[in-house]
Amino acid sequence: MSSTSSSHSSDSSHPSDPAGRRALVTGAASGIGRATALRLARAGAHVIGLDLNAHAVHSLAAETGGDAVVADLSELDTLDSVVPEADIVVNCAGIQQVAPLHEFDPEKFSLMLRIMLEAPFRIIRKSLPHMYEQGWGRIVNISSIHGLRASEFKGAYVTAKHGLEGLSKVVALEGGPHGVTSNCVNPGYVRTPLVDKQLADQARAHGISEEEVLHSVMLKDAAVKRLVEPEEVAEAVAFLCGPQAAVMTGTDLVIDGGWTVG
Repeated sequence: MSSTSSSHSSDSSHPSDPAGRRALVTGAASGIGRATALRLARAGAHVIGLDLNAHAVHSLAAETGGDAVVADLSELDTLDSVVPEADIVVNCAGIQQVAPLHEFDPEKFSLMLRIMLEAPFRIIRKSLPHMYEQGWGRIVNISSIHGLRASEFKGAYVTAKHGLEGLSKVVALEGGPHGVTSNCVNPGYVRTPLVDKQLADQARAHGISEEEVLHSVMLKDAAVKRLVEPEEVAEAVAFLCGPQAAVMTGTDLVIDGGWTVG
């Protein structure tokens, strides 16, 4: 498909906002994924929530009027058969492990890369032909400040997010001529169950209290001393899926309270 025909299709035959689009959101049962699914549903998208938590993702589908897919993203060979066709893909799913590298469980390292890097690759790979055919698509990868910076004790998470940044940029270059954009949203610490668990894990790793972890570790370098809310990240996703971001691709939308300014 030529860039000319793709541009024409995107500009005239298809609306350039989420309304009426099929939006696949991974990790949709809680946290950023749930907030994103609800936000895209409010924008008029038909949301397909994918998560390992069957009860929570079916509850989400009932709330949004969309669909639920129960799947384990670490089982890569099954993804092609369970991932549905979508116009918008938002890769939110993630897990965390906090440990020094010399003590980091190699199996956990591999698991985290499968869920947060290889699974997004598989999902994007399956989704692109449909997006190319219609001349429109939106890929949004929920990265992190740890896709731009490193922190101690987070070897697998930092590695996965840096890899996701690279993947997102390659998709931007290949997808641009076909009307497909690919961007990352990079929040600092977000008020989610994942961060709640990190407070306890980092308290143990650093030998300090959870309150000290929040203020002396997590928010130490931020100018705005509070956690990011999931709904704030969801608004960034909705922006990247809207007409106002039609020429934004291969970039990062950073929501970090000024963490990376210095």
